[in-house]
Amino acid sequence: MTPAWAQRRAELLSNCLVSPDVFHQMLDRLGEFVVPYQRALESEAAHHPMHLYLQGLLSQLPRKNAEAIAAWVDVERQVIQDFIGIASWNHQPLVTVLVGEVAEQLGEPDGIIAFDPSSFPKRGAHSVGVKRQWCGHRGKVDNCQVGVFMGYVSRHDHALLDFRLSLPEEWARDAPRRQACYVPPEVRYQTRQEQCVEMLDAWGNQVPHGWVTGDDELGRHTQFRGTLRERGERYVLGVPCTTTMRDLEAPLPEYAGRGRRPKAPWQAVTDWRKSLRSRDVGLQSLHDPIDTTTSHGRLSFHLFAALAEFERDLIRERTCAGLAAARARGRKGGRPKGLSRQGEATAGAAETLYRAQQLSVQQIADQLGISKRTLDTYLHYRGVSVGAYRTGPQAAHRTDRLDPTLSS
Repeated sequence: MTPAWAQRRAELLSNCLVSPDVFHQMLDRLGEFVVPYQRALESEAAHHPMHLYLQGLLSQLPRKNAEAIAAWVDVERQVIQDFIGIASWNHQPLVTVLVGEVAEQLGEPDGIIAFDPSSFPKRGAHSVGVKRQWCGHRGKVDNCQVGVFMGYVSRHDHALLDFRLSLPEEWARDAPRRQACYVPPEVRYQTRQEQCVEMLDAWGNQVPHGWVTGDDELGRHTQFRGTLRERGERYVLGVPCTTTMRDLEAPLPEYAGRGRRPKAPWQAVTDWRKSLRSRDVGLQSLHDPIDTTTSHGRLSFHLFAALAEFERDLIRERTCAGLAAARARGRKGGRPKGLSRQGEATAGAAETLYRAQQLSVQQIADQLGISKRTLDTYLHYRGVSVGAYRTGPQAAHRTDRLDPTLSS
């Protein structure tokens, strides 16, 4: 028996059928749009089945994977699979054309360059750059990839300009994994803030803008904010609620007449935010009916905030209730304790190399393809007292070995 929701979905899909005649004008516009990109790819597309892959993406296939597209364009599956997975071609000419088109059609002097690291949940350990890290998509630490994106926003519209894959440090050092995933040799480990600065240096002068924005992952780093100031950029960045700050526009404490003149006191950013209302400073959304300088706007803002808080608390309560019910049935949740089989082998090798006292900690970490912090964790897991093998004056002055205070 077909469920009611499946019947309803079938009815909705049957009403979504559109005659192909509707898209004739759209296809003409699409043909004009792709001309500059086609010219940029002429040298690249001549050696790859790029046109076949694009035909598959623009087709009516329900699932546009390599196998389905290969069957649609009547070629071997491996031809499309090799193009997607291992073919080497330069995408920078495409990005150059895209930036020029955005600057010409959407550019304004007060435009905004927006940086945003976004995560993509993954399973397994073979996708390039995947690891357990903060996954904003799921709101917790999980197995995912992270990309850093550069967008442009103006009164006319918004568009994506460029992107970078955030390659974790352990991936950057692991030569076998890099080779298995065809990571180019020139790709190195960079922080997400460094990737944002790299994209800003590459395209910032070509796109008219007045502001740079980002979330608290970027705003919490003092060096990133200083880099923007050095480049003469005005910015609006989020910061964590635990941040302390000085209000440079607040009146200074009274000078006692001797010693250094007092500076503005440090205060929590949440306290500073509360003081903005007395200065008639509020939040005004350009696309939503929210304006906290008015009574109706404050009502809408606080209603949405209360609903969001209610949903968060409800999810927490249901999660705790589910875990309690699972424990009552004798099931233990959470990640299994201990290391995986590969982790056990790496921890054993780390213990052997550390006890041999032939290599420094950094050399051991580089040889095993792990970070110094992970090496410290492995040694504690194996019961090795970090620093116990330092003897003699030479070992006491080795700054690249682990500090014995880390074991506390």
